[in-house]
Amino acid sequence: MHHLTQVSAASYSTFALPAVLADLYQCDSLSELAQLDLPHCPYVLGEGSNTIFLQDMAQPVLRYLAAEKQVRRADDGSILLHIDAGYNWHQLVQWTVAQGWWGLENLALIPGSVGAAPVQNIGAYGVELADCCDYVDFFDWQQKSVRRLNKADCRFGYRDSIFKTELAGRGLIVAVGLKLQSQGRAVTGYKGLELLTAESSVSQVMQAVIAVRQSKLPDPAQLANCGSFFKNPVLSPQDFARLKQQYPAVPAYPQADGQVKVAAGWLMEQAGFKGKGIGDIACYEKQALVLVNRGRGTATELTQLVSVIQHQVQQQFAVWLEPEVRLMGL
Repeated sequence: MHHLTQVSAASYSTFALPAVLADLYQCDSLSELAQLDLPHCPYVLGEGSNTIFLQDMAQPVLRYLAAEKQVRRADDGSILLHIDAGYNWHQLVQWTVAQGWWGLENLALIPGSVGAAPVQNIGAYGVELADCCDYVDFFDWQQKSVRRLNKADCRFGYRDSIFKTELAGRGLIVAVGLKLQSQGRAVTGYKGLELLTAESSVSQVMQAVIAVRQSKLPDPAQLANCGSFFKNPVLSPQDFARLKQQYPAVPAYPQADGQVKVAAGWLMEQAGFKGKGIGDIACYEKQALVLVNRGRGTATELTQLVSVIQHQVQQQFAVWLEPEVRLMGL
């Protein structure tokens, strides 16, 4: 276990705002977690690709870095993976696709760790983590023990899970169980994947997703960002009908429960935010949904821009945008 004090938060968030972490603990195993003696559960941080520190953090921050994987075959032929939380998500996707296994290909190039994936129920291009999640191993901070939650227990929703609600602040994810398939069909119903067919290979799907993401999303190593900043709003059929009547071209994706998801980036672009900003914080010039820090951005600039976007989109479309990124200190 490593304990660091007074460290720059910019090194642990891909948005790189200036702030200080008073105490940062980094554990490599369950035994180290159990030995960590803190009165309350610390703030759990993965690779910092979905967390923005708006101010100095007095609360201890914990990173769990174990990164092993185990593989076995189920009786029905599916592939069962047990992945430690510290494993890099995109590296996992690449590895599974190299084996020819289906399930994660549409989730390629999403930044972050495996342990962070269930918290947000990460998703892209018609696929969510919940589609292939078998279980999640959760370390309870008070009990100092691991309990396994099956898929239903996780209460997955759109960018939501029990780990953001009932279990928030009570522990951390230490491993994830995934169920993949040796055969599958491409999910192609999203813009940018039109050239794929249901017969496309799993590798072709992953490469297409990577190409689309790279064409519109900046590399955090080159331009600080946390990817998509806002959730795509989910509207009732009545609210969507009103929006569609006024804006027939709005991209929309019907949900199983009858509600309709609309593209937040499209709303922001129509409102004129692409490339616009306050100070060094701006909407990316190729994708309005991505907020970027051009080098010397501040928390004040970020919160001001977020407020302006939310209120203008609300005024123009009667839709309120909720951040997908975790804003610490707001």
